[in-house]
Amino acid sequence: MKHVIFGGDGFVGRYIARDLLARGEQVLICDRSRSDLPIYRFADFLEIDVRDAAAVGRVPLAADDIVHNMAARLLMPPVKKAARYAAYFPVHVDGPRNILAHMERSGANHLVQFSTDMVYGPSVTPPPIRTDHPRNPIDAYGQSKKECEDLCRAWRNRGMRISLFRPRMVMGPGRLGLLRNLFRLIERGLPVPTIGAGTNRYQFVSVFDCASFAVQAGDLGCPNGEWNLGSVGAPSVRELLQGLIKHAGSRSIVVPTPAFAVKGVLAALGYFGVSLMTREQYAIANEDYVVDVEDLRTSFGRVPEGTDEQMLTAAFDEYRRNRDPQKLANVFKADSAWADFTARRARV
Repeated sequence: MKHVIFGGDGFVGRYIARDLLARGEQVLICDRSRSDLPIYRFADFLEIDVRDAAAVGRVPLAADDIVHNMAARLLMPPVKKAARYAAYFPVHVDGPRNILAHMERSGANHLVQFSTDMVYGPSVTPPPIRTDHPRNPIDAYGQSKKECEDLCRAWRNRGMRISLFRPRMVMGPGRLGLLRNLFRLIERGLPVPTIGAGTNRYQFVSVFDCASFAVQAGDLGCPNGEWNLGSVGAPSVRELLQGLIKHAGSRSIVVPTPAFAVKGVLAALGYFGVSLMTREQYAIANEDYVVDVEDLRTSFGRVPEGTDEQMLTAAFDEYRRNRDPQKLANVFKADSAWADFTARRARV
């Protein structure tokens, strides 16, 4: 039995691979490109684009293999409106369809599939958002993920066992994204604006938690279901930013702004594809947007461990240490957890 990780060279996929390799599992990574990550000392690799059905069909699959689909088109940088369907649907819909069809032909029926909390769209019930919340995505990214989920539900009826996870904003070593702009303001002691009053909560999830739940789902035989992935006890945006400013020793202050005005500016910029945030991000930026993770406790016996405060301060410290983008790209390789991984792998 082996684990096949489509998109395994990506941000979450590489941590899934690391955790599996550390305990001696056979891992095959399928991705469009291969980096120089240390996982390839132990993992096999095939250059595969999930949009290409013929290429996916060449992946060796056995009936007892566990498949992880982490292949995705990133939400950032923003894509112009006219190009969004072509950017997201081939990867998020055609890709999973190609994988599921190949699994069926090969007799494999265990899949871990990552989706997104953006399938929910604006909340219509008080937080936290449960997995049975209506799915009404705002734009093409969330819409493509919703269609992927519908595809997975249909294939469950054909005998597939599919564990589907909806993570909030994934945080971890080597990935700063929008946070880089925030950190620059704090480092320079400049005002830090919020979209709205900042009294709402905006939840993260650790990449380490994402990987551990993906691995555990495989261990449990990929139980059918959908689960949210997010931190527990998320503070308000204002509290989170004030804590970070204090941690940084900065003179910055948190400044509330009129949400409607900021969203209007971002919408205008987004029309030309130059916005700092996508519509799916800024539309809910002033909402009290927290997903419910208690279903994880029922199915997996635990909830995510990483807190928003820990993740944000760790990301800021990483930013300070690695202002050079090339250094930041190498953070994953330099992660102290790799030393632990190598030691454990040598004992297997």
